[in-house]
Amino acid sequence: MLTQTTTRVLEPSDLGAALAILESDPVANAFVTARVRIAGLDPWRLGGEMWGWYADGRLRSLCYSGANLVPICATPEAVRAFADRARRAGRRCSSIVGPVEPTAQLWRLLEPGWGPAREVRAHQPLMVTENLSAEVTPDPLVRRIRKDEMDVLMPACVAMFTEEVGISPLAGDGGLLYQARVAELIGAGRSFARIEDGKVLFKAEIGAATPQACQIQGVWVAPEHRGRGLSETGMAAVLRYALTDIAPVVSLYVNDYNTPARRAYARVGFRETGAFMSVLF
Repeated sequence: MLTQTTTRVLEPSDLGAALAILESDPVANAFVTARVRIAGLDPWRLGGEMWGWYADGRLRSLCYSGANLVPICATPEAVRAFADRARRAGRRCSSIVGPVEPTAQLWRLLEPGWGPAREVRAHQPLMVTENLSAEVTPDPLVRRIRKDEMDVLMPACVAMFTEEVGISPLAGDGGLLYQARVAELIGAGRSFARIEDGKVLFKAEIGAATPQACQIQGVWVAPEHRGRGLSETGMAAVLRYALTDIAPVVSLYVNDYNTPARRAYARVGFRETGAFMSVLF
């Protein structure tokens, strides 16, 4: 039986169909779903295009193409179509990120033209929880950051980003976009830290957030305070805020080689449910 397929840039009128696909996997798709719920599908507001792959006239798979290239519920045939479109457009993203299988296929198809990557993180466990752990007591000193504390928080954010990604977020535009994102999370009440004597000991943010799920990101402990359990008690505190105020399911993804972090998150109550892959340029 022949199947008619096509790929096109989605328009605002496609919002309902796109959200149906995004919300079919609310945890894995939380990052893109949160953006779409706020900005819709208009490329200017969304910060990129949403590509749709259709089979027999029905939308089946998506790919977000902005600062990141993100395959969403993408079948192997859809990934091939998205790779063709990405090759024609040329690389505009700073990373490819998404569930392991479609992301690995997408990178295999794009690597001959887009490679080499600066780094490939082929297996990043996706961890999820719906409950607080009885094993770890939340740190009572971890709290929401106030808007007037951004100057205190910013050095910790820069240190975390540089340590995690390998480049400074202040490069290029001097950090204007990164500072705007930090300010946005503070303003939304989704930035948390333990601050003592004007210095950040622990910090984390609730980045992507939808009514179905949210994602913790940017977890960092000051180097001189590592090994004291602050990541566990701090994460327990952020998790309590997330489950109480944001969404019934909380997720994060972590580098597979970061075994101390994986153990800490497991103690707090997170379990591995899948894996992501990231290709960094």
